Amino acid sequence: MSKPLFKQEHKEEVSNKSDNPVFSGVVDALFSRRRFLQLGAVMGTAVAFPSLLRTPAAQAVEIALSRPSTLGFTSIAVSTDDTVRVPDGYIARPFYRWGDATGMKDNLPEFKKDGSNTTDEQAAQAGMHHDGMAWFSLPQGGDSPSHGLLAMNHEYVDNGLLFKDGDANWNLDKARKAQNAMGVSVIEVKKEPDGWTVVRPSQYARRITVNTPMSVTGPAKGNELLKTAADPAGATILGTMQNCANGHTPWGTYLTCEENWSDIFVKKAAPNALEKRYGISDSDESYRWSEVDPRFNVDATPNEPNRFGWVVEIDPFNPASTPRKHTALGRFKHEGAAITLTADKRVVAYMGDDQKFEYIYKFVSDKTWAADNREAAMDLLSSGTLYVAKFNDDGTGVWLPLVFGQSGLDASNGFASQGDLLIKTRLAADVVGATKMDRPEWIAVDPHAAGSVYCTLTNNSDRGKEGKAPVDAANPRANNVYGHIMHWQEQGDDPASTHFAWDILVMGGKPDASDEAAKGSMNGAEFGSADGLSFDPRGVLWIQTDVSSSTINKKAYEGMGNNQMLATVPGSNEFRRFLTGPRGCEITGIAFTPDNRTLFINIQHPGEPGDDISDPANPNAVSRWPDGETSGRPRSSTVVIVKADGGIIGS
Repeated sequence: MSKPLFKQEHKEEVSNKSDNPVFSGVVDALFSRRRFLQLGAVMGTAVAFPSLLRTPAAQAVEIALSRPSTLGFTSIAVSTDDTVRVPDGYIARPFYRWGDATGMKDNLPEFKKDGSNTTDEQAAQAGMHHDGMAWFSLPQGGDSPSHGLLAMNHEYVDNGLLFKDGDANWNLDKARKAQNAMGVSVIEVKKEPDGWTVVRPSQYARRITVNTPMSVTGPAKGNELLKTAADPAGATILGTMQNCANGHTPWGTYLTCEENWSDIFVKKAAPNALEKRYGISDSDESYRWSEVDPRFNVDATPNEPNRFGWVVEIDPFNPASTPRKHTALGRFKHEGAAITLTADKRVVAYMGDDQKFEYIYKFVSDKTWAADNREAAMDLLSSGTLYVAKFNDDGTGVWLPLVFGQSGLDASNGFASQGDLLIKTRLAADVVGATKMDRPEWIAVDPHAAGSVYCTLTNNSDRGKEGKAPVDAANPRANNVYGHIMHWQEQGDDPASTHFAWDILVMGGKPDASDEAAKGSMNGAEFGSADGLSFDPRGVLWIQTDVSSSTINKKAYEGMGNNQMLATVPGSNEFRRFLTGPRGCEITGIAFTPDNRTLFINIQHPGEPGDDISDPANPNAVSRWPDGETSGRPRSSTVVIVKADGGIIGS
């Protein structure tokens, strides 16, 4: 069977060959717990601009849910069990699984456990491999904690589970079914007397896939590099895919982020510099779309890859609306788009580029948000300034603008316009000298501390290797298989500032390890490969891990159990394990209801084998979660978590 390129193991050859300077000194003070606690004390008293994102009713809830000084649950043990485990007093239940009907009217196909659902049925069902997710209260603009919409990503597919016979007898219909298993779900959910349920049918229910028409906004709209024979104007793109982390806006829209899209494209001829920088190669062993769909054959459609790698905005309240790809936010392997506001209500989006030695970005809108004008807000992400981060070795940093005509971003370095530059965002970041990071993943903005931001750097086993970037102050560990979490404080607590101070929240690993390369700096539950990251309304920081299926419970991760979810109160340096997942899964997706009494998370790819696609003849060899059936197959699922007494999560 063909070898897959699973999300955790996507074409990991390094695309960034630039000679950007790196910082050779590791300053011990940057890891000082005292320094971090001092920052935490200051942040705890700040008036947070993120509070502007919420209505008065929601802000009242937040006042009642002030940041605790410590966590209110006992850390659970590591686990290799094939189930979801949570602390005593909590209930966790899967309720929206791959193949479940999304809820579109008169189109409610049932999941067939042998993988025989049709292509059309899959278009009306939950996609595979749930990822980033956000909550939107109903009615629109309200703050209900018991009735709302969940918008969520479906990142990739496993042909061994999706089809009865795996990827044998490959044809266009199979590729279309796989395309229908990616994208985004919008579902209506409601808390009933006997628990949470998905509302079916629902006027809001929607599936957005690789073939859903989308409009283009921003400077790259109409650029020659976006034009194809099917879209000579370069203004309408079919679909979104490889949707990983996410964001949501104060005007009630969902941001889905295209990450490992390059894995699906194939070019047999030698790639040009742009294609090489974005990881286009001559093989596609896990998807095979290029064999039957010319869109993904770069030799046939050379500009099609340029139409992916964007942040896509979706209105969850209007299933007839057209999603929009915002080119002003740059093109790379987007891990997420964490939104906050400046004091004057300009929109700021923080974004990571999830590949080894890639960069952290920030977008600041030109225009301001007016709460009473949602229509105008829909254009806020269409124009603004994109920046990339440079982390200095003295604990300071600067946001470098990616603006055509500045800092060598002109024809002399291959940029013809601002739109051209944004299509080539990685190349532009190379030119200005951004800092190469250890796979920037999710970013979270502290809701109780203005200008305070965190980012997971999940791992980088190539750090410090010969011919690769050496360690530096911001990425201080060679062979960084455990990763770390960074924190920065914007100058003047202003998200629009071009300067910041940074430190490291925690180094992943084992606190009692004698080997410095394995030593973690956390107090409490050990972890590595932090990925998902989000604050709850109280200001508790939640961390989810994504140790690859080929590594988990082996080698460096021996004894650390299945992937997990942890929590910490910033400034405490105490970490407690809240949840462990079933075998072979990733923990991802975080969405709280406004009252902090319900938590939704996603279990992605339970049962994923470490070195191949799933065997269609034995699909549950690793896991039978969540259905527990010997003749079924594991299914990615949204899990709803509540306290048995109805209390606040984490208290």
